[in-house]
Amino acid sequence: MDRISGTARPRLAPHVRLVFNAARQQHALLSPETVLVLNATGAAIVQLCDSNRTIAEISAELRGQFDQVADGDVQSFVAALVTKHSMEVSHG
Repeated sequence: MDRISGTARPRLAPHVRLVFNAARQQHALLSPETVLVLNATGAAIVQLCDSNRTIAEISAELRGQFDQVADGDVQSFVAALVTKHSMEVSHG
């Protein structure tokens, strides 16, 4: 898995959408052939991935919401979603 730059601007891939299942109280990413269930932190990251914010800006915003956001956590999470074709990044 490649490392994502702090200046990259992530967004969901066009065929993926974030949904919330009220009965199960959980978020998931839906694509034509895949369902990825997210924890609260993962959902918070995805909600901030709007192609306007950089990875560094997303990390800074999450540090204000959660107690533990280690350097590289957001990059690793986004890189994993890119590998699964659920997210795209632009550089610049």
